[in-house]
Amino acid sequence: MTTEKLDLIQRFYHLGKDAFERGQYRTAIEHLEKATALVNRISPLGGEVQMWLVTAYEAAGLREEAIALCETLSRHPDYTTSKQGRRLLYILKAPRLKTRPEWITPIPDLGNLEEGSSTAGQGVSSYRPSSSRPSKPLPKPEPEPIDWSQVKTEDNRFVWVALGAIALMLGGLAWFI
Repeated sequence: MTTEKLDLIQRFYHLGKDAFERGQYRTAIEHLEKATALVNRISPLGGEVQMWLVTAYEAAGLREEAIALCETLSRHPDYTTSKQGRRLLYILKAPRLKTRPEWITPIPDLGNLEEGSSTAGQGVSSYRPSSSRPSKPLPKPEPEPIDWSQVKTEDNRFVWVALGAIALMLGGLAWFI
């Protein structure tokens, strides 16, 4: 495999992963399918790319495609990929539990948002800490002072009984040694 082809595979693969992590599942599928078409499917990298594609299919609601690809991955020559494929296939084929609508929080498909739209990126911080400065540890908060007049000391009889029992046991052990 040439380095140019490997770079192209890596580019599509990372674009697909990034799109998936942003919730743009259709875009992720497009990029991951391009990477899958270029990569050697029986290689460990090919298995990894296809595993991400299964996840993107499922997230986009394409369960049949996800199951079909997962069945292929469960027979992959790479042990790690085949093991993950079998585990994921088990999950995908599991019966769906019946849920009430009020139990579910819908996750919107962010694939329809444009990069420049006013709602894109809301709630996402663009702050990246500088690695050149060492971070200062946060100061520990001072503990609240205890108002000893509010503490019930008459309930502490158990503590004295327990301390006495421990002292007797230690004394007994010291006598045997």
